[in-house]
Order: sequence, then structure tokens, then C-alpha cells
Amino acid sequence: MTDDAEGLDGDGREHDGRDDEVRGARRIPGPRAAADDFDMGQPMPPPPPPPPEDMPPQPESVPPQPEPSETRPGPPGPPALVLPHRVLKALLGAWALAACSAAETEAVEEHLTECAPCADEALRLRDAVGLLHTDGSLDLDPLLRSRVLESCLSRRPAKIPVPDWASPYDAETARLDALLRDIGSAEWHAPVRLKWFEGDRRANRKTTVAGVIGHLMTVDGLVSTALGLDDPLAASVPDIPRRGPGPVLAPTARTESYWASARRPPTRAVREPWREQSHTLIRTVSFAGRGVSERSVSYGDFALPLQDALLDRAFECWVHGGDIADAVDYPYEAPSAAHLNRMIDLSARMLPAALAGRRRAGLAGPARRLVTAGTPGRSLHLEVEGLGGGDWYIPLDSPAAVGSPDHTVAQVALDGTEFCQLVAGHVLPVEAAAGQRGDREAIQDVLFAAASLSRL
Repeated sequence: MTDDAEGLDGDGREHDGRDDEVRGARRIPGPRAAADDFDMGQPMPPPPPPPPEDMPPQPESVPPQPEPSETRPGPPGPPALVLPHRVLKALLGAWALAACSAAETEAVEEHLTECAPCADEALRLRDAVGLLHTDGSLDLDPLLRSRVLESCLSRRPAKIPVPDWASPYDAETARLDALLRDIGSAEWHAPVRLKWFEGDRRANRKTTVAGVIGHLMTVDGLVSTALGLDDPLAASVPDIPRRGPGPVLAPTARTESYWASARRPPTRAVREPWREQSHTLIRTVSFAGRGVSERSVSYGDFALPLQDALLDRAFECWVHGGDIADAVDYPYEAPSAAHLNRMIDLSARMLPAALAGRRRAGLAGPARRLVTAGTPGRSLHLEVEGLGGGDWYIPLDSPAAVGSPDHTVAQVALDGTEFCQLVAGHVLPVEAAAGQRGDREAIQDVLFAAASLSRL
């Protein structure tokens, strides 16, 4: 096939000067035949009738073979379809979808044996057609963003990198924002029931998807004020200054004030200020340098260093992201193993103080050994299995004591995500432990102290 009188193929090669690649190009098997390639309107001829039973078998007749000199050519068939290169190239998509006629299919496949660029394109189109019939999920891997960023940064590091201790917050806010981007307008008003643990009982509060995002934005304001940024609660509560020191409200009180001051239920409009606030926090800590990680963030009745406060906010963002995903029937995976391990470690470090607080309230057994600060006392071995797992030794007699494997009186084994669900108040303490051994009172006290870390 030629495009002009000089005997050039459509891609500019001479017929007599094809390179080895073109002459050796393998023929691509055609797609399944289209239904219109067959004459479905003509009935099949009936099979020949069987011979009568009383007729003796006849020898199979062999048609006489003509002598070579008597061989005559048959009647000429229809001429092959001759198309220019640009038309054949345009037909590749239809060929891959089995939408060409028989003559076009023959012309395309003949061309593919001679034109290597079109043969490569045909292979890519056939692979693409295979993806149209996949049975797999089309949802993106939730860790795809982290892998892409890691790959990019390994080749060209960021001029101002995000601190390693802030990366869990960065990742979880991005994952939740991706979920919010996918849901429809009506789903922002889907009911969500928030759960946590108070004393010895479970508490809950009903809100909407938009209400959950408002709650996250309001509590993130504790970190914003610690960094000297605007407090989002100041826009709706007159007693809260926009910036600078003011009355410190605990997370639950801040959320209740935000919900009570709203003139109407929150809508999807809350996404943009929440998203901008999270980006501002990440930019601020990235430019602030190393010393900012130890800055104190007050939660009202306790305080955390900034690096732990952002880890706490990442944990709550994941937990409430799961609450939203359940409400709108959307898949939502756990954080990466490295980030989940940090969240579990923070909870384990907060357990001694939570246990001491329950002991002062008469909700836990008394300390059995007097220890001084920095010395080992009784310990409980917390063994977390699976994703983000590890081993922690929780001091039982004093928050200032040191957990030690040499003074272990009990052991509890839990799955990593199950332990986080316990800390979030989504799992009851009596249902959490997969394995228990040793002092039963110590085990119960630690499990209930883990649940008491949850809050609205």
C-alpha cells in the first residue's frame, strides 16, 4: 500500500528498503470477530441423510486429482481493500474494539505486519480495551498519594520539607479531604453518630457529616492558637478572641459552643475553611523550625507538646473519617503502619496519667507499691499485633514510674486497629482484648483507662 507514486509507505519507508524491525514485526492476533462479520440471516445447510441400513458400506470416493498441466486458477475473489496509512491508523481504535468490517479488519491486520509504529499502537489499544472489562475496584489506593510524594521527594527533596512528626497529620487530613471531595451535596447532611467513653459508660452524640468537619476544625483551633494563628471559634463565639490568649475550652466545650452558636446546621461550605486551616498549620510548622515541636498546646485540663498534639489531631481525623465513611457507605482504610505505630505509642504514653486520674476518681484499684519518680514499679505488658504493632510496658502504680519487663504482672494482646478503636471509644473494654494473662484487676484498669482517652 502506498501513499504516493514514489512507492513510500504511509510512515515514509520504501517497500524495498524496510528495516529488520518492520520485516520482523510479529503479526498481532485480531480481536474476537464482530457479530456482523457472519451472515446470521442465512440458515445452515442440513446435514446429509444417513444411508439405508440394508445398503452395504460404500468405499469412500476420492475425487480425481487433475494433472499439473490441467490445473486451472479459480474464479478471482473480491479485490483486497487498499487504504492509505492515515485511514488505517484511524481504524486502529475500531479494530481493537472489534468494530471493523471484515474487509477493514483484513486491511488493518495486513498493515500491522508492515508498520511497526502502528503495531505498537495497536498493542496499547488492545491493552486499554482489556481494562474496560475489568472486575477489579476502580477506587484509588488510599496510600497512593503518600507513595507518589515519597517517590517525588526522593528524586527532588522539598526546599522546605514537612517535619517528620507532622507527616501523620498531613496524610490524614489529605485522605479525609479526598473522601469529602467524592461525596455528593446531599451526603453532607447524612447522619453521623459520634461515640466516646465517659466514666464506665459509652456516650454518643448525633450530628451530620458537615457537623463532624466543623468539630474537627474547632478542636484543631487549639493548635492554631498555640501557634498564634486565628481561632476559628472566634467567628461564632463572641467571648473567644480571634488571636492570642483567651479562655481555654476543652475540646468538648469548644465543639458544643460551635454547634450551639450556629444559626443553621453546617453545610458543605465548612470544607473550605477546614481545609485551609489544615494547610496553614502544616505550612506554619514547616517554616517554624525544630524548636516549635515542643511548644505546649493546652487542652483545658491537660496539655501536650505540639508534636504530640498534631499526632492526636491525626488520630481523631482518621477516626472521624471512618465515621463519615460508614455514614456514606464509602471504603476507608487504616493509616500507614508507620503512622499507626506513632498513634499507638502516643496512647500508650498517655495511659499512666489516665489510669492515675481514674484512680483518683475511685474508678480504678489503688496502687499496690510506692515508687519514686524514674524507678520501676509494677507493669502491664501491652502487646499490639498486626499493623503498627509493637510492645509497650505500662507502669501501674505511678505515672512517674518506669515500665519494665522485669516487673510485669499482666499481659494484654490486641490487634493494632482494635486497640485504636478502643482508645477512640468505639469498642467496649470488655470486648477489646484478644488475649489476657496475669493480674485481672490490672488488666481491667488499663483497658478502661484506654477507653477513657476518648472524647467528643
